Amino acid sequence: MASDYKALRKLNELIKGIRIAMLTTIREDGMPHSRPMAAQQAETDGDLWFFTGWSTHKSKEIESLPLVNVAYADLNASTYVSVSGRAQILRDPAKAKELWTPFYRAWFPKGLDDPDLALLKVSVEHVEYWDAPSGTMVQLAGLVKGVVTGKGYQVDHGKMELQGARRE
Repeated sequence: MASDYKALRKLNELIKGIRIAMLTTIREDGMPHSRPMAAQQAETDGDLWFFTGWSTHKSKEIESLPLVNVAYADLNASTYVSVSGRAQILRDPAKAKELWTPFYRAWFPKGLDDPDLALLKVSVEHVEYWDAPSGTMVQLAGLVKGVVTGKGYQVDHGKMELQGARRE
């Protein structure tokens, strides 16, 4: 499906280089709970991957209700991305080895041998993004133009459905 491939390319372009994402799960009492997660720098094929602890609250929340949101923000580029999907907690030593970098030792000092190490996989279903022209002068010019023309500040805003989308 060409449109699925195009949507995945756009998602990869938008989140590339963003180091931290905010993951939102639903607590047992029904309240949303957000926390920062180190974002993978590998391109997504429709799944987002994060390292997590097997015994964390987020793992229990995902086991109870797998619907999650992952939010990315690049303030310098004025890019904001909201990803909704279904999550699962996995133990997959081969995938963990593929994704591992020394950066993760901050959370898992024992490395890939850490007994609490797990992977959080988010299967992307819906993406919404806002991508404003970057650069202070460009943004200022856009704001002034919006005020003068009465057409508002122009931001590239879009929605993409990726349910079932995977690169072959």
